[in-house]
Amino acid sequence: MTTTPIARRDVQTVPVGQDTWVLRARSWTRLKFEVEYARQRGTTSNAFLIQGTQTALLSPPGETFSEIFFADLERLIPFADIDYLIVGHINPNRAETLSKLIERAPHLTIVCSNPAAVALRSLIEPESRLKLQVVRAQETLDLGSGHLLHLIPVPSPRWPDELCVFDSATQILFTDKFLGVHVCDDPVFDEGGTVEADARYYYECLMANQARQVEAVLDRLEEWPARVYAPTHGPLLRGGGLDLFGHYRRWDRTQLLQALSVALLYASAYGNTATLSQAIAHGITRAGVAVETINCEFATPDEIRTAIERTDGFLVGSPTIGGHAPTPIQTALGIILSTADKSKPTAVFGSFGWSGEAIDLLEGKLRNAGYTFAFEPLRVKFKPTAATLQECEEAGLDFAQFLKKARKATQGRTATATPVEQAVGRIVGSLTVVTSRREDAGCAMLASWVSQASFNPPGLTVAVAKDRAVESLLYPGDRFVLNLLEENRHIPLMKHFLKPFAPGEDRFAGVETRPAHNGSPILTEALAYLECRVESRMDCGDHWLVYVVAEAGDVLNLSGRTAVHFRQTGSHY
Repeated sequence: MTTTPIARRDVQTVPVGQDTWVLRARSWTRLKFEVEYARQRGTTSNAFLIQGTQTALLSPPGETFSEIFFADLERLIPFADIDYLIVGHINPNRAETLSKLIERAPHLTIVCSNPAAVALRSLIEPESRLKLQVVRAQETLDLGSGHLLHLIPVPSPRWPDELCVFDSATQILFTDKFLGVHVCDDPVFDEGGTVEADARYYYECLMANQARQVEAVLDRLEEWPARVYAPTHGPLLRGGGLDLFGHYRRWDRTQLLQALSVALLYASAYGNTATLSQAIAHGITRAGVAVETINCEFATPDEIRTAIERTDGFLVGSPTIGGHAPTPIQTALGIILSTADKSKPTAVFGSFGWSGEAIDLLEGKLRNAGYTFAFEPLRVKFKPTAATLQECEEAGLDFAQFLKKARKATQGRTATATPVEQAVGRIVGSLTVVTSRREDAGCAMLASWVSQASFNPPGLTVAVAKDRAVESLLYPGDRFVLNLLEENRHIPLMKHFLKPFAPGEDRFAGVETRPAHNGSPILTEALAYLECRVESRMDCGDHWLVYVVAEAGDVLNLSGRTAVHFRQTGSHY
């Protein structure tokens, strides 16, 4: 059992129940450019081995870990002794591991849902190598020695092939993608509270945009009297850690009760368009607008029509296959054109290998029909990068803000602020600019809700609205620069950072900067700057209150005075 991060990747093998082991393939650094990895705290990909008179292997990791995983697995059990391979969900990366596993154990029976079986037949060649046991409804698999496995299909738009498993012998519920978290550490079990912030981030990235379906999954999983929840990512949950189930319920309710909602329809050939949709949806939900995700490959026309009718806007994402949009997207487009009110804003996006005709088709049809675009079409060639995903997330924020402005214009703004709002508006704050950069992704925000919080260490609090793009770069452990603007010299910088930026646009173009020790930009025309590290954050309604420690800093003009933000009301900036 590895106890320290000596290597970048390793496998931790630990018994977790009667004849049951977890093999945690661990990466101590960020694996790839996907939204749910953005906190960069590494991850574990958990596989499980259950031995009765027959043996089952659950959810082997992706190709990134396959060789070190196979080495540890073979030390635990010969490949010839594994009878079943149970697949919770499938993607091209995981299919590579399964293909290599089949070479080592050609006798294996693969147990999976029907959508996973369809995907495996297209991803693994020759198809004749596959021995499939397809689960279409709830079934059982008896391994002997009391290990009766209940196979529970729990489809959702993001994972239509999702399969969870409950073992009667150990009362472990293997939840696959649900209740996971991307954190790499040594503890196998979480006893509650240690990863809640990371679990919420994982939920917001992957689950919030399908909250309605997540509720249905939770209803199904709650039927099983589990002592342990075992997801494919992060620690296993028992004791206090079981509270995460209740947190999902609470977070779901928050999404389902939002005043505004959008329908996000997509299809994905290789997973890239699905990743884009996930990033866009994350931006929308961060801004306090609910998302109803529809995977057009698995949704019925009635489901698409109902989602379009009950939401306030819609987005469509498509790959380009053979120069065309796939049939499910063409069907959805026909439903939209015949159903969606012209007052509802829209946007289109997609990934492609060569020319992206499907995105042009969607844009042309929707513009000709008279729909208003909340942002310009997003065209991504091949696999998205970190900068691309940030652009998608910012586009989602723009879409949500577009909806909110339209709602305000319809309802009208209250003419007079209340006495409380007028009093709150008299609270004075230093006018500052938060600047941050991570890899090739940078962002900035004008801020005035800044206050000193502690002497030792020198601590500050910064209030950040949830619909600000920079919010995703301000999690515990992240670093940024707080630039204090100078009185009588602040107007140009204030105007620059107040203007609307297009998704992915360089916030620092035309502004003189130099890099801080933590890599974030220092505005050379600022009065002073502080290099800050985020320690913690607290959920405060439509803002996050971020507590930071100043690690370095300097005054750039000793004779200058701090610019101060004066307001008349506490209802807006």
